[in-house]
Amino acid sequence: MKIAVTGSIATDHLMHFPGRFADQLLADQLDKVSLSFLVDDLVLRRGGVAANIAFGMAQLGLRPILLGAVGADFADYRSWLERHGVDCDSVHVSEVAHTARFVCTTDLDMCQIASFYAGAMSEARNIELAPVADRVGGLDLVLVSANDPAAMLRHSAECRERGYAFAADPSQQLARMDGSDVVGLIDGAEYLMTNEYEKSLLQSKAGLTDAQLLERVKVRVTTLGKDGVEIAGRDFATFRVPIAREIEATDPTGVGDGFRAGFLAALSWGLGLERAAQVGSLIATHVLETVGPQEYEVRSDLFIKRMAESYGGEAAEDIRPYLNA
Repeated sequence: MKIAVTGSIATDHLMHFPGRFADQLLADQLDKVSLSFLVDDLVLRRGGVAANIAFGMAQLGLRPILLGAVGADFADYRSWLERHGVDCDSVHVSEVAHTARFVCTTDLDMCQIASFYAGAMSEARNIELAPVADRVGGLDLVLVSANDPAAMLRHSAECRERGYAFAADPSQQLARMDGSDVVGLIDGAEYLMTNEYEKSLLQSKAGLTDAQLLERVKVRVTTLGKDGVEIAGRDFATFRVPIAREIEATDPTGVGDGFRAGFLAALSWGLGLERAAQVGSLIATHVLETVGPQEYEVRSDLFIKRMAESYGGEAAEDIRPYLNA
């Protein structure tokens, strides 16, 4: 299955605050916030939604096609991704801007305060999907994830025009979109992927009920944090899949990207939605247990063992053939 992953490619600057943001924010002073947090750790990691998802898919044996815009400073990052199995031949390199930057501080409660500098990402709107499809011999699925908003709308529109199946994953860019843009992004998608808050925001902006949402997309996949993931569709009853067992939570950055990587990989194997959500949840747990969204490694034998511990022996045996264990 040939999957193109469109979205942001960035460098993550991750910091740790040894306290709780909630203790520093005064409810009656939020209109005057002026705070500085003394952090006790700073790490630089490779990131960006699309790059994180593509990396995770490659960890599971796929060769995803990464589509996004970067700066001339992308050379080392490109080498890393290609070394781990990601096709970067269609990444657009800006002649004037730097690769995007994500700056994030995490507190003891795993709450986060972050900023994002778009940089070269604004040029993603110039990327066309058809030449990519021609290069690789067709596309089975296009993931339209958080990116330059104009690029996201262009990619969804081109998918509808050319008949490419696509998954819509608006993520943090929902805040930049109005109702008509939201509908333009998701309309006709095979899958809509959000967290619980994003789903509510999307429906509020677009003016859609749950039933109306499923008239626009075939399958809705909503992550619920510690409560797992909920999957709804037109032709089956809504169901939930619990989270995978974790060893020790370290950093939540990129956890949602990990889920999407595992979910899409399992779909490409031909597995059903429940198994896909389970594989996604286990990849998300791998991300949670490391600092940085691309610092984990999928070891086939251990992955299958942890799959059995979280979801039972049948689930583990279903994924075994695809991990070459």
